[in-house]
Amino acid sequence: MTDQQNMTRAPGRLRSRALAVVASVAAAVVVWVVGEPLLGNDLVVEQPGQAPLDLGLAAFITITLGASLAGWAVLALLERITQYGPRIWAGLAIAVIVVSYLPFLSAEMSTGSAVVLGLVHLAVGAVLIPLLLRTTRASNAGNEP
Repeated sequence: MTDQQNMTRAPGRLRSRALAVVASVAAAVVVWVVGEPLLGNDLVVEQPGQAPLDLGLAAFITITLGASLAGWAVLALLERITQYGPRIWAGLAIAVIVVSYLPFLSAEMSTGSAVVLGLVHLAVGAVLIPLLLRTTRASNAGNEP
């Protein structure tokens, strides 16, 4: 692939990855809207020794945006340092989702809150992982001229 081809594909990859981040935030917002205002779940989480945390829409957006951008950064780094970057990243992303459920073991929350929060984790992963993987060089290898 020539440098010119690389330069024309970079903006497309950047745009696709930015849209993946936006889509993951949108997925979290949709789950929050259904879970809190529509179904009436008060998303309050209590950790031992800490004040109760009321998870509002701003918290969902901020946390999802930060996690999605971190995922993008890790993918970009892995792509630069190894040819197996997308595979390693996919494994790490799935592991992060699994580990993100560990606080559920010690936190106190209503069943409705636990369901909504669990669905947010799944929704964000289900949107972000395939969309970011679709932007990798490995998935685009078959599309090269």
